[in-house]
Amino acid sequence: MIRAKYLYGKNAPVKVLEHVRIIDGTGGPVLQDQTLVIEGGRIARIGHDIPSPAGAEILDLDGYTVLPGLVGMHDHLYYLQRPNSDAAGSEPPTLLPQMTFSAPRMYLANGVTTIRTGGSVEPYADINLRRLTEQGILIGPHIEPTAPYLEGPSDLFIQMHILTGPEDATAFVNFWAKAGATNYKAYMHITRAELGAAIKAAHALHMKVTGHLCSVTYPEAAELGIDNLEHGFFVNTQLDPGKQPDQCSRESGNATLAKMTPDSAEAKDLIKLLVAHHVAITSTLPVFEASLAGKPVLRQKALATLTPQALEAYLFNRNRRNTTSESEARERGATNYRNGAQLEHKFVEAGGLLMAGLDPTGNGATLPGFGDQHEVELLVADGGFTPVEAVKIATLNGATYLGQQQRIGSVETGKDADLMIVKGDPSSRITDIENVEIVLKDGVAYDSNKLLESVRGRYGQY
Repeated sequence: MIRAKYLYGKNAPVKVLEHVRIIDGTGGPVLQDQTLVIEGGRIARIGHDIPSPAGAEILDLDGYTVLPGLVGMHDHLYYLQRPNSDAAGSEPPTLLPQMTFSAPRMYLANGVTTIRTGGSVEPYADINLRRLTEQGILIGPHIEPTAPYLEGPSDLFIQMHILTGPEDATAFVNFWAKAGATNYKAYMHITRAELGAAIKAAHALHMKVTGHLCSVTYPEAAELGIDNLEHGFFVNTQLDPGKQPDQCSRESGNATLAKMTPDSAEAKDLIKLLVAHHVAITSTLPVFEASLAGKPVLRQKALATLTPQALEAYLFNRNRRNTTSESEARERGATNYRNGAQLEHKFVEAGGLLMAGLDPTGNGATLPGFGDQHEVELLVADGGFTPVEAVKIATLNGATYLGQQQRIGSVETGKDADLMIVKGDPSSRITDIENVEIVLKDGVAYDSNKLLESVRGRYGQY
């Protein structure tokens, strides 16, 4: 099969990982000098000095760490492109071409073994890709495909269906459930009536709805029964001046975030409401950090995956941001970013379920897999979580939301061998999470560097 040249080692059905450090994803203590046995695609045994089964492939991993494969909860399979980007800007329309070949390999190469697409533009491609990767015909992570966006009137992305009312929202949910979507995402211009109808229809099918909202505020969405909200607290519009019902505000949440400092009464009331209604939050810190001047630090390994045209467009956009003379806007952006990151920590302290994603939409700083790793880093650096806590957010919490915590999300006996192996110790130096060398999906070991080499210069093309 075509995937054979991307595999690591002999790929024997029984593997023994010796002398390895384990961050198990549960939030528990780091385990040192462990032996981990994989049989039949699952974790068979974990402990000290476990004898190796006959015929097993043995990997001496002294100096390496095993973690659960990341569970990316906002991980698209498309890339946002702005035509004719140059130093002055770009031309409309903004487009969302599918990256069906490169994105899955980039996710898997960087340790992401399960993704929820968090909004689909080519839904049949996502649904069919899920089937083909599960059959081992194509390479990529496990995929939970989201239906097309539930969106109201907007010219923001012309590839999206525009809902005509609550009845259309109900029919939309039912149609895409039959087509093979496993979850739904509401978008910025949906009405409360449409969102409520979609949630009711999805729940009747035992499926969940998330949302990147603007026209509907977080409290309104929670009362309607939404299951998940995207982008942390960055896009809540409840305190925006002039906010009208069912209309996206001019501020798109920036004013609300400026007012909603982590210890404010408004923040405490909102977090209490979200926790009471069991609304999960998806953190996507990389896409917001990338709006700050000079951020993030450029990773050549990541930029090497971009086509020359996509790289040029990204660097033009980054340069415009870095050379802006609007100091007030810069200061406000930095303040809002700090507020947003700290609100996520307050949410977890209050008992909320926080998950991790990246939103790889046209910014070369937030690329599949690379951005998932950086999300974990930012949870530590800016969110105030310990490395072990951040890993749990990016693994077991997502698995729990998906109802798959009995199979994936942690390194435990009996679970699927969906694992990432990194050189170094992310528990003491979180940036070591970037040093992925081997990724196991259902016990099959892939060579990270070989996968990345196969997509060098291709992301943005296909």
